[in-house]
This record gives sequence, structure tokens and C-alpha cells, in this order.
Amino acid sequence: MGVAMSMSAIRPAEERLSLRAQVERAVSAAIISGELAPGTMISVPTLAVQFNVSATPVREAMLDLEKRDFVEAVRNKGFRVTVVSEASLRNTAQIRQLLEPPAMADLAEVFDHGSLPELRQQADDIVAGARDGDLTRYLEADQAFHLALTAKLGNPLLVELVADLRGRTRLVGLAAMLDSQQLDRSAVEHHELLDALERGDGVAARELMHRHIGHTTGWWAGKPESDAE
Repeated sequence: MGVAMSMSAIRPAEERLSLRAQVERAVSAAIISGELAPGTMISVPTLAVQFNVSATPVREAMLDLEKRDFVEAVRNKGFRVTVVSEASLRNTAQIRQLLEPPAMADLAEVFDHGSLPELRQQADDIVAGARDGDLTRYLEADQAFHLALTAKLGNPLLVELVADLRGRTRLVGLAAMLDSQQLDRSAVEHHELLDALERGDGVAARELMHRHIGHTTGWWAGKPESDAE
């Protein structure tokens, strides 16, 4: 039998998603943001009650999260949120730094200004998520924004790689940043990136993206930014 726990961090997802996807999306966001801290036990029966579904889609969602190394199975108890190592954070950030800043510099040279209104709206959603303390909205809008930009380079493999790396990134200090200037500041950086792309400034776009990814080992890891690498 699983250990009961508070799931107040998990918010309902849209009906259009499958039950399995609803659970995985909500739990994933809570783990990525640190709302469900490393070491927390997650009970399949408790989640099933929370989502008003059977245990089957919940268990399937947890197995998917296990493949991403977000949780580990604990016999007769459920699943435990895994501890994310500093080395893992640094390694993921290092690979992202090799891919995403140069990609934004390249995009500045071919940026389609007709897509700005939609991208501005996505950036507004990120800012609103930070302002309202809605980390699920913040994370989903952030993912959609960056993948939409990357896709504009016309390289599906690059999009796949960036999506995978971003999906592995744990931001365990993000929940603690609620109502902080750092969270608001990092949210506004999305509009600043669009400003650089709009004026065709590849150097600024590269530097902004480099700084933005740096938050994964700084603010978003619960550390002073001066400690980020």
C-alpha cells in the first residue's frame, strides 16, 4: 500500500488529454519545479483518488516517469521522487549550452516577424505563470515557447534533442522562487529574447539564451546566481 501524501501541488489537466497523460503531466511539473521534493513518496492509490481515476493510468504514468529517472519504484510503497545530482544538472546544462544559444543566434538571421504575435502571447503566458505562482502553466508555456523557436530553424532532430534535454532538466529550486524577483526576472527574459530576434541581433540572442540556461544551475537549482556555471 502506498504512503499517503499531500498532492496540493498537482493541478487538474485538460479533459482532452488521456488519463495517463494528465497524471504524467501534472506529476512531472510538480517534480521538475521542486513542489514534490526529492525523496517524497508518491502513492498510486492516493493519486488515483486525487484524479478520480483507476489505478491503471496512474501506474502507467509513474512507469513513464521512472523511465525519465524522475521516480524510482519502492516495493509495497509506491514511487519515490529521485534525487537529482549536481553533476547531472551541470551535464545537462552543458549540452544545452552547446545547442540552444547558437541556435538562437542562427534564428536571429532568418527570424520570421509574422510569428511574433503568437510568440509574444506565449511569453505573456510564461510571465503570467510566474506572477500568479502557477508553475504548471509557467513550465508548459516555457517548453512550448522554446520548442516553437527551435522549430523555426527547420531541423526536426534539433527540436527532438532540445525537447529531450529540457524534459530531463530538474528545477528543484523553482517552487521556492514563487513570488520572488528572480522568477519574474527569468520570465521576462523570454520577451527580451524575442526583442533580440526581432532586431536580428544574433549576439544578444546567443548571450540571452546562455544566461537563461545558466539559471538551471543557479536560481532554479536554489543557488545564488554567482554559483551558476
